[in-house]
Amino acid sequence: MVQFLELRLLSAETRANIMRRAEQDISNLLPLAQDVIDRVHKEGDAAVVEFARRFDAKEFTASMLKATPQDFAAARAAVHPDVIAAIELAHTNILRFHEEQMPEQMWFTEVQPGIMAGEKITPIASAGLYVPRGKGAFPSVMLMLATPAKVAGVSRVIVVTPPRPDGKADDASLVAAEICGVAEVYVVGGIQAVAALAYGTQSIPKVDKIIGPGSSYVSAAKRLLYGTVDVGLPAGPSEAIILTDENVDPRLAALDLMVEAEHGPESAALLVTHSRAVAEAAQAILPEYIAQLPEWRRAFVSNVLSSYGGILLTESLEESIQFVNDYAPEHLEVLVKDPFIVLNKIKNAGEILLGELTPIPTANYALGLNAILPTGGFARTFSSVSVWDFLKRTGVGYLSREGYERLQGAVATLADYEDFPAHAFAIRKRNEILGIK
Repeated sequence: MVQFLELRLLSAETRANIMRRAEQDISNLLPLAQDVIDRVHKEGDAAVVEFARRFDAKEFTASMLKATPQDFAAARAAVHPDVIAAIELAHTNILRFHEEQMPEQMWFTEVQPGIMAGEKITPIASAGLYVPRGKGAFPSVMLMLATPAKVAGVSRVIVVTPPRPDGKADDASLVAAEICGVAEVYVVGGIQAVAALAYGTQSIPKVDKIIGPGSSYVSAAKRLLYGTVDVGLPAGPSEAIILTDENVDPRLAALDLMVEAEHGPESAALLVTHSRAVAEAAQAILPEYIAQLPEWRRAFVSNVLSSYGGILLTESLEESIQFVNDYAPEHLEVLVKDPFIVLNKIKNAGEILLGELTPIPTANYALGLNAILPTGGFARTFSSVSVWDFLKRTGVGYLSREGYERLQGAVATLADYEDFPAHAFAIRKRNEILGIK
């Protein structure tokens, strides 16, 4: 049953439930996460292998922790050429997009005569990329993480990814890593992978930053390790809004509404429109489309569209746009007559896809945009993964004598006001030493 809601009739409780999405409560996982983290910190590889056997692959051994050159070769041989070609095409577009994001390595401006201020941009030294596995595998996530890391110039890019039941990494993910130029892949997932990257083990190096989406267990580990290591942007259950006016073909809106809903029961997917005709037509066609999905994906979509998603009817396009900005979705499709006009009014979204020929799957895989996006309303303050996740800015300043003379009086005055005598003394004594009045 696809949920059909009218914005003007929503109770405060129902609206709050929609805005919260699943808001997965991971507090009950924190004791387990802390135990695993402590064990990995203390015991290193031995604990990582033990937890891999318990959670992922029963026959896992320490020798399987790192993917070998033979594993990469076997993976390429096992993956169909069409899949490899698709990965290469996607990588080409993702690479081009992220190359365009790269800033100048250094810039200066003269804020006043003799006063130079600027920034130096440098990559972080090491990054751990978390590439998840669920019922399937995600070579696309490998591309979305490894490409900007390599473009940014990170010296050491390390991947962790959960093993298959046979203890090996997903073949297509290894191919994607190789295409991106990443050779250091560790076959470990979950809490133990995040802990290993945060502290380092005998085999797995400690990194400066961990980035990438994962399960609720991964989220619990990141929460506990915040402050020990940079854990990147919040990326939770998938979510999307399909924003339409009366001009859209309802069949397209219905198709795209299912895309993010199939990720899992905690996803959220809303068709937001002021057109009752579009809303009702989409609701009528959805059961037919859902029935054509495999059973387990069908269950996900049905659950999402009857709980955290469905169809939301507003009274105007402006009201729809306001709801989008309040919701701040991960993915936003704009299926209206003049999408570029609406684009100017959208303030909060992880990505904005314009027109009926730019559905979410194109951006998830091969358009070039990064598909690792903020969820849960964090699009109000966070951005998609980019080269900036792997770069840092360092302020650089230079004063000539003229510039110093312009500033020194104000600096000493402010230091006095804030009661920092050493600050003021450093200025006034310097003036005395250098003969500056």
